[in-house]
Amino acid sequence: MTAATTLHDVTVVSNEPAAEGLVRVVLSAPALAAALEPGQFVNLAVPGDASQILRIPLSFSRADAAGGTFEIVYAVVGDGTRRLSRMRPGDATTAVGPCGNPWPLPVGAARACVVAGGVGVTPIVACARMLAASGTAFDAVVGAQTAARLWGTAELAALGAGEVAVTTDDGTAGRRGFTTDALAELLAARSYDVVYACGPEVMMAGVARLCREAGTRCLVSMERMMCCGFGACGTCNVAMADGTYKSCCKDGPVFDAEEVAW
Repeated sequence: MTAATTLHDVTVVSNEPAAEGLVRVVLSAPALAAALEPGQFVNLAVPGDASQILRIPLSFSRADAAGGTFEIVYAVVGDGTRRLSRMRPGDATTAVGPCGNPWPLPVGAARACVVAGGVGVTPIVACARMLAASGTAFDAVVGAQTAARLWGTAELAALGAGEVAVTTDDGTAGRRGFTTDALAELLAARSYDVVYACGPEVMMAGVARLCREAGTRCLVSMERMMCCGFGACGTCNVAMADGTYKSCCKDGPVFDAEEVAW
């Protein structure tokens, strides 16, 4: 059973560049670190601008219950994340969490594949930690715009990925092309019980299509502006294939790809 979503005091431990445009922040919040499960997220308040009242929803890549910390690798894309990137060790704020539902591990799964595009690698690394802890074999596909913006491959390899396929838009690392190109080759070469994906929505739609054609279950982590983090504000709806809508923050962010109206 997942822990109840509550407000936590948070302190910055470190906040340093991880790759071009990406920053790795380590935050101390013992109760929150102990409660987080891979695939969930936190809604973080970023101080520095009183006019900005919304929190920033951020996935995590590692939670250390023993040490009381958790790690987030985030992209600097707007004013909120720019302010976050300027926070220093010792700075304090608050976070709402744990939010959302975690990645499930299907019963009897023997081999999985994880697919990450851009900053979607953050919850995918957390997913890989779950797979490694459960003894589930896995391969990985990681895509980025360029080699300079690539993060997570070393982490996935260290967690025991059998293969880490890298794609970049410009070919500066791995193969030139898209994550779906690499995944199509892996699906043709071996059998997976489940594929986990997070990245741009067009990428996840492509992953979902490939998995449907291969008869492989696909789980995706959707991204929306999840203003409250617990289903009250109604700003993060995801259209479902059956014509209904679900809340990304409360019903997700993890969905079975077959549920989603791509």
